Amino acid sequence: MSSAAYDDEIWHLVPTDPGPPPARLSWFVRSLGRHQRVLDLGAGDGRLSAELQAGQLTLADVSAVALARASERLPDARVVELEPDAAVGLDDSSFDLVLCAETVEHVRDVQLLLSEARRVLRPGGMLAVTTPAHNRFTGLAIAVRGFERHFDPLSPHLRFFTSRSLAALLGAMGFEVVSLVTRAGTLLAVATR
Repeated sequence: MSSAAYDDEIWHLVPTDPGPPPARLSWFVRSLGRHQRVLDLGAGDGRLSAELQAGQLTLADVSAVALARASERLPDARVVELEPDAAVGLDDSSFDLVLCAETVEHVRDVQLLLSEARRVLRPGGMLAVTTPAHNRFTGLAIAVRGFERHFDPLSPHLRFFTSRSLAALLGAMGFEVVSLVTRAGTLLAVATR
């Protein structure tokens, strides 16, 4: 089974209307302000994409199932189906903002994903990343509840980030971290190219 087929299978299990995105994510995306050219990289079904304030919105994902739902939700957005572990196939310096929400933890080649995000951002453009936060409390939870109860073996999460490891990764990929906070168990990062 290809990676895209795997993601499609997961999206088939998600209800067509699972309700609004978590409030902390909606707040974060709205706080990014208005931008002319915006890419939601890992857009999923577009629920969070709908919170973006964009002149031109491009939705990209590896799942055709998710993108079909996103197209229904945001019919004016451009939709791009991506190949897993491949370049995004969009022009250099073509976006003012790239949102990568709840995506980096699912990606095998995070270096490729972030280098592609940097490539398609215009100089001075903004990258916004959200991912589950792991920290000392994660270690405590593992100690108390056990490794198996904390890390679901069927979860599609491949990577786990702390604020320190996410900041280091963004810096190593050529981004300047502008802000990085934890809110309700989620890392919320803004960086510039």
